[in-house]
Amino acid sequence: MSWIARAQLASAVSAAGGLGLLENSSKDLAIIQREVAAIRAATDQPFGFNLPVKFLKTSEEDEKAILAWVIGQAPRFVTTSAGDPRRYIRQLKDAGIIVYHATPSLEGSLKAEDAGCDGLVVEGAESAGIRAPDGPHSFVLLQQVKERVGVPIVAAGGIVDGRGMAAAFALGAEGVAMGTRFVASTESPVHVGYKAAIVAAPPAATLTVGRPPNIVSRVLRTELSEKVYAGDAHASPVRNIVQALYIGGDAVGAMGSAGESAGLIHEVKSCAEIVQETVAGFWREIDRLAALRG
Repeated sequence: MSWIARAQLASAVSAAGGLGLLENSSKDLAIIQREVAAIRAATDQPFGFNLPVKFLKTSEEDEKAILAWVIGQAPRFVTTSAGDPRRYIRQLKDAGIIVYHATPSLEGSLKAEDAGCDGLVVEGAESAGIRAPDGPHSFVLLQQVKERVGVPIVAAGGIVDGRGMAAAFALGAEGVAMGTRFVASTESPVHVGYKAAIVAAPPAATLTVGRPPNIVSRVLRTELSEKVYAGDAHASPVRNIVQALYIGGDAVGAMGSAGESAGLIHEVKSCAEIVQETVAGFWREIDRLAALRG
């Protein structure tokens, strides 16, 4: 959710009763400070920080400054991702912060638990973004992790509503994280054209395209991404996706990150509607399943 999960969206999710997470892949402390100030101006509800290790550690000086500043804000909740949580876990835990680590594998889950993380965000291969080419999807991954770990699990990947939330809970989760669903929300900062493209996506909404070395990126299925997937040497997507697509709305020349759940999204809704309808739908499904005992 680079660039997307900033103040405008994170504050709306928190105000709606969820927990908004501020992304920090920019490695720019001034941007982080600006976004935090904007969140606090918009809502008095709790929010969290994501610390993507891979991005932050590229500059040790900036990394130390960002980590120290985030800890100084006394957040209640932080997620780490894209790297080894041991890089930050001791400092965060010593400050009394709850730390969950985002992981796409059983191996990563076990390592994060061993490192002392309080919980896990377990992300199936159907979710958007960059990942290994052979990771399991949520239905299998959640069961693998639940079988082996003792810390709480938040499920991510393939969830847009209460039905998906109930399914994740049945597989061992105690919470859910939604990315693509909130990209196609009223408060999302992305161009309305990209939101419309998500809403219009077919059931087989996405595909994965190669990114060397040995990783893939799940993107929205378009004429361009299908050519790239097929190995068309003449297919040349623009590189600056934020500027071209998320800001400019160029769904023809840019490939936008999206999860398979795009095929379940049929309308742009406000964050409040998404949170309220998801929770209400969750309890409907729980009541339906409970009735089966009769």
